[in-house]
This record gives sequence, structure tokens and C-alpha cells, in this order.
Amino acid sequence: MIDKVDIFAVAKRAKVSISTVSRTFNHPDQVKPATRKKIDKAVRDLGYIRNRAAQTMHGIRSGTIGLVVPTIDHTIFAELIQAFSQSVEAHGFVILVASHGYDLEREYAAVRKFLEHRVDGVALIGQDHSEETYQLLESNKTPAISIWNYDAESRLSCVGADNALAGQLAAQCLLDHGHRDIGLLFPPLPDNDRARGRFDGACKTLAAAGVDLQERWMTESLYSLSEAKQAVTGILNQEHKPTALLCGNDVLAVGALYGAQSIGLKVPDHLSIIGIGDFKGSEEMTPALTTVRLPAREIGHLAGQQLAGSIVGNLNQTVRINCAITLNTRETCKRLQQF
Repeated sequence: MIDKVDIFAVAKRAKVSISTVSRTFNHPDQVKPATRKKIDKAVRDLGYIRNRAAQTMHGIRSGTIGLVVPTIDHTIFAELIQAFSQSVEAHGFVILVASHGYDLEREYAAVRKFLEHRVDGVALIGQDHSEETYQLLESNKTPAISIWNYDAESRLSCVGADNALAGQLAAQCLLDHGHRDIGLLFPPLPDNDRARGRFDGACKTLAAAGVDLQERWMTESLYSLSEAKQAVTGILNQEHKPTALLCGNDVLAVGALYGAQSIGLKVPDHLSIIGIGDFKGSEEMTPALTTVRLPAREIGHLAGQQLAGSIVGNLNQTVRINCAITLNTRETCKRLQQF
């Protein structure tokens, strides 16, 4: 029977010390790239697997970070996850991903499971979390960060954008295009602070402009193209319909576009549509989607840097970073007087 390959064999194959191999695993930034390359080749040649359980027992980092997101069904968090993963990988970490389906009890269970597996840190989406989740992280002294929604008073360190401002920008865009008959399509607001922020920001901006929002033009949909399409057709089949739709994210905006087209309405000739997010594909679709861009890649990268840095450097201070957002006016919005 062949003995299991150990760290001594890796060091011997790479012609380096055992401490250098260990440092490469735990602090790769402290090892020269050429040396890391030799060690990586030895690891691959020998099929070496680190004993994470034993290392964790001796207080050494597990090299993993738990990321809990509401959904992985759509592209909403895809860019963020990719950027976050690449950012922490540069510090020697890999991510474990779980989704909770906008259920904070499931989020708590996922965080607890991650901590049972001795992750070095936890990243959560938004500011809506149960008190039990906060207490779990605090009692275990686990480095944690919230991503996507900026809040100057956030309990955890956070890297995100001002979602209320995103709603304001979207509403102001429609107002600037001459629209006053405006419908709203948003995801369910409970346990979703990002959607609530955008909704509140949009409603306040429209109210300040004297726009009287009609309940019959306001509806909600899950993050589903088919459900958004169905929800919108209910609004657009009315005898008196809105001239514009403000959607809480790009997934719903695309569903709204499909819904309008399914009943013979042309966008933007008969209906203007605006989304929030500027996800991959929003610019390439026909017509190109007008939307408020949230810098998902920047947010993910900075959040990864902050969390990995707090783990490696044993930093405890709370950091809050607000990433700038921009309005991208494209083809789905048209000035009302041109209809």
C-alpha cells in the first residue's frame, strides 16, 4: 500500500523547506512567484492534499470563505460572485457558496453550517439579516462583510451601492423624458433591503415631482422572466395604461419587455422601460436596456479585498465603502412627446 503523500514529500520534490511550503499555502503573497510555481508543480505531481481538519485544530486558517447569496438562478449576482472569488483567491482563499431564496432562516442555517466547517470568514448580501445571524457571527468572532447595499450605519463592514439613489436616478430619468403615467414592477420587498431602497427612492422622487402613483399600475414579481412578463401584461392590458415602467432590476425589466412585445406593444414607441443593475447582456439586447448601473465587479473585488485582508491581518475595524452608480440611457426609453 502506498503511503499518503505529506508536506515533507512536497518540500523535498520542490527542493524548498517545509516552512516555505506552509507559507505558500497560508500566506502566498509572502512567497516569490517562481517558488510558488515550483511548489504547485510538486503538489500536482504528487497529488498532495492538505489536511485542513488537522490544521484547523491547530489554529491554522482553513483557507475558505463562505458566501451566502439570495439566489443563483439569474445573473443578478454572477459578476459579483466572480469578482469576489477572484479577489479572495489572490489571498489564498477559495469560496463556498450557498443560496437562501430570500429566506432569512435559511440564511442563518447556511451561516451556521459554514461556521461548523470552520470557514475563515463570511460574506452576506445586503443589510437584512436575522438577529440570530448577527449574534452567531459576533459570538464566534468571525470576520464578516455585507455586500451590495451601502449603509453608513451598517452593523457589519459593507461594500455596496446606494440603492435608494438608484431608484431616484431611474425615476428621474423617466421624469426627464416627460413621463407622468408610470408603472412600477418590483420584487417582493420583505427581507430584501436592496429592493426596498430602490422602491422608496423611486416613490419619493416621483411624489416630489407631483406624480400620483396608481395602485393598478404597481405590481411585483419574483426574479423570473416568465412571472415578470405575466405581471406586466396584467398592467398593459388595461384600457388606460402607463407610458413607462420602472423595474426594480434588469431581470424584471427584460420580462417587462417580453410582456409588452407579446401583446403587440413596441418598446420604446408605445412604452418606455428602465431597469436597475446593468447586468451582462442588458446593453446587447434589442432594444438595448436603459438602466442604472451598479458596479457589481467593483463591489465584489473590493469586498473580497476587505474581507481577506481582515482575516489575514486580524483586523477588527468596521469599514464601509460606497461605490458610485451611473445612469445608462439606451434604447428602451424615449421622450414622451415623440410618441
